[in-house]
Amino acid sequence: MRTFNVFFAGTIAAIVSIVAMAPSNSAYAAHARHPSQTRPARHAPASQPAASVPLSSIHVFGDHPAPFALDAKAAMLIDARTGAVLYSYNEHQKMQPASLAKIMTFYLALEALDQKRITLDTQATISEAAWRLSMDESVSRMFLGVGQKVPVQQLLYGLMVSSGNDAAIALAEYLGGSSDGFTTQMNEKARQLGLDETHFANPDGLPAENEYTTASDMVKLGRALLTRFPNATTYTGAREYTFDKITQRNFNTLLFYDPRVNGIKTGHVAEAGFHLVASANAEGMSLISAVMGSTSMEKRRVETKKLLDWAFRTFATAHPDLSKIVPSAMPVYQGVVDSVKIGPASDSYVTVERGKENAVTASYAPKAKYLVAPVAKGDAVGEITVMQDGKPIATIPAVTDAAVARGGFLKRLRDRIRLML
Repeated sequence: MRTFNVFFAGTIAAIVSIVAMAPSNSAYAAHARHPSQTRPARHAPASQPAASVPLSSIHVFGDHPAPFALDAKAAMLIDARTGAVLYSYNEHQKMQPASLAKIMTFYLALEALDQKRITLDTQATISEAAWRLSMDESVSRMFLGVGQKVPVQQLLYGLMVSSGNDAAIALAEYLGGSSDGFTTQMNEKARQLGLDETHFANPDGLPAENEYTTASDMVKLGRALLTRFPNATTYTGAREYTFDKITQRNFNTLLFYDPRVNGIKTGHVAEAGFHLVASANAEGMSLISAVMGSTSMEKRRVETKKLLDWAFRTFATAHPDLSKIVPSAMPVYQGVVDSVKIGPASDSYVTVERGKENAVTASYAPKAKYLVAPVAKGDAVGEITVMQDGKPIATIPAVTDAAVARGGFLKRLRDRIRLML
């Protein structure tokens, strides 16, 4: 019996040794793409705890005291309608974007749809590079098959719900000709959108050299996405998606805990931690937040919800009616017409403390009593000051609604005489 036990133990040890030395399929698939672009499995151990941020380092709208610090390396929250920063710290600290890079991939795909370069039914042929990612157990994927033809609409769901790295590559290759070509487009669009603290290295965000972003830029990208493509929430807000009989839940688990939330995207790499860029709407207010570098999937959800709950109960978006204080038109001399319509350059949304919406007032100061042609569309003719409790909180220029060309000789002569009287 003792001889059998020794033999059995030795056999088990030998098998364990052989298995440990053998390369796994997932490691081979990741290495075949690029040895530096592997990512820990989605259930990898939690990242190192974020350094404690003193409340004095946190900026809050209106210079109010910070309510709390988050268990994350960086954070930023804005009122999406006004752009007002409600809460922020370390928002310019650069770190790996992880799957947040897919927000830009998503943006460019929606732009291609908007420009009618593709349709939702356009079919992309899945390459070996995309398929290899679908075979990699250490990354998120929508399980695409090599040679498979997949409609763009399904790839968009796979990208934003399943966080499919394979979907990102499939879209990139179709839209940009190659992954590298598409990455160039990503960085060009980043410059156009003013994302000066971001550089992408690939369409999926798998770790690579010279790849970084910030909480500030991710909030800015999220706002640009939802402003230009309001239907983006069709994909970002989907709780689950089924492709090829495989159903996956959205990695943004906040969707299951808070009905106000409608997206946007999660991300994780060991170096940076767990990220979540979220958007939410309630009571006429739209918020976009970025909580980056938290210690776990649950922590990024909990900390984001804490931030959103506080913002919704602390602030509101007011929409004062400026039509009562701004004249509908302004006189024009020496033009083909005698007046031009004027109005606010932008909609009159302003961020205020909740409960003080009715304390918002506005005043108008014209630059002149009249205009002299030629007049360009969008010329500033005055300034609207929005106040809360008598204190200025926003300024909005008043501009012309149309252009006015110079009138004929007799019209100009007549108006000169009128001005002299």
